[in-house]
Amino acid sequence: QVQLVESGGGLVQAGGSLRLSCAASGRTFSRYAMGWFRQAPGKEREFVASISWSGGNTYYADSVKGRFTISRDNAKNTVYLQMNSLKPEDTAAYYCAADYQGWGTKASPQYDYWGQGTQVTVSS
Repeated sequence: QVQLVESGGGLVQAGGSLRLSCAASGRTFSRYAMGWFRQAPGKEREFVASISWSGGNTYYADSVKGRFTISRDNAKNTVYLQMNSLKPEDTAAYYCAADYQGWGTKASPQYDYWGQGTQVTVSS
């Protein structure tokens, strides 16, 4: 069992930055690929970024490539999402997810555990 708790969301102006954190419980964090997803009101949940268990492989949605960076610290059981050059269309609830022994798939059904989400609002 893994519990995930996101933090770091908030209100920011367009062009600004935020860093989201996702803290995981349990001693097997390093066995999980981790992903970030987001869901805006009235829209489906969409993939944002993912990282393999070792951190050696990362994947990004085209819409965030070059602006967002995913990273992890297995010693701290934490995954991060650094978001730069934020746009109003990045406004959404952001969720982290864990995929046991995964590689970092973009497919949300593959993820076993989900956090409660943290809201990111970007004003124009």
